[in-house]
Amino acid sequence: MPSIVGPIKINSVGGGVINFGDSFYLAPKSTSKTNTGAGSQNTGDFICTNSGLSSTNPFDPDVNDQNLTANA
Repeated sequence: MPSIVGPIKINSVGGGVINFGDSFYLAPKSTSKTNTGAGSQNTGDFICTNSGLSSTNPFDPDVNDQNLTANA
């Protein structure tokens, strides 16, 4: 089934897959986790972030978030 892709803006490329159009199955080949404060990873042309108080809790009780087993 054909698809129409509108305007695209790619700020940086650090690996990974960009898919335009139809796809049957997409699976990640790597995983990562980042703990950051409020508004620290906002991206765009005009950003105004007002965070009065920010607290980041890096504690992860379940340890495994997304396993790569059987995802080769």
